[in-house]
Amino acid sequence: MLERLFKLQEHNTTVKTEVIAGLTTFLTMAYIIFDNPSLLAAAGMDSGAVFVATCLAAAIGCFIMGFYANYPVAIAPGMGLNAFFSFTVVGQMGYSWQVALGAVFFSGICFFLLSAFRIREWIINSIPLSLRGGIGAGIGFFLGFQSLQNAGIVVDNPATLVSMGDMTSWNAIMACVGFVVIAALYFRGVTGSVMIGILSVTLLSIATGHVELNGIFSMPPSLAPTFMQLDLAGALDIGLVSIVFSFLFVDMFDTSGTLIAVAQKGNLLDKDGNMPCINRALMADSTATVAGSMLGTSTTTSYTNRIY
Repeated sequence: MLERLFKLQEHNTTVKTEVIAGLTTFLTMAYIIFDNPSLLAAAGMDSGAVFVATCLAAAIGCFIMGFYANYPVAIAPGMGLNAFFSFTVVGQMGYSWQVALGAVFFSGICFFLLSAFRIREWIINSIPLSLRGGIGAGIGFFLGFQSLQNAGIVVDNPATLVSMGDMTSWNAIMACVGFVVIAALYFRGVTGSVMIGILSVTLLSIATGHVELNGIFSMPPSLAPTFMQLDLAGALDIGLVSIVFSFLFVDMFDTSGTLIAVAQKGNLLDKDGNMPCINRALMADSTATVAGSMLGTSTTTSYTNRIY
């Protein structure tokens, strides 16, 4: 059944490989489960409800991407877009989070229509092959820099913009240890090197008391504070047009760049350098954005592919 659905042999993979890769991908993107509620809480949203909405939006997007588009690409609310939602649209411009969710909804509808009429597919296939390769490198540098910031290795500096952080802090040390472990295991050809590295530093942090466990299982918070709370009428205000297009175009090129990068790495391109059935992947992303706005979270976007 799995072979018939996902064409594993055609993609030179196995069920074992995909299970390990799926767990690794989940661990590398699971930070959004905690970061997204904290950022959207700054806009006045209930963090518990956003937590559930984040999980559900990611599950819906990944399910459609896997079973409809048949691409190994994860989908979840995107970093950067959620900060724009909270601090710019709500914080600086003064709109309510309900109106901001309405803007996300309309951007998702526009995204869906652009995908349905193959306009986005035409845009992506029009990008030169050399530039497509550069997109993957650019995304990698961006994610690497963001990771250095999160670990405290790189910090703000008013004179030089960035400078070295406190390398004696626990976060910085664990980031370096995790990187070395992952790089060494990857060099040795160990399957699941990324997952092993993440779990190693996590368990070490728990054992040394730097991470406190308050439980493993619990009932999820209520989704009611954000479910179907979007203000569609308010989002139709003429002043929101620029916001809707901001959500739309950031998500459009964010998703396009990620899909191009992972397709190259996963050998998913055809002989002309294009992604077969890319339209289905784009529609999966836009559908998840619409569903996420109704559940109570900011724009979803493509994250990464299976990681070996």
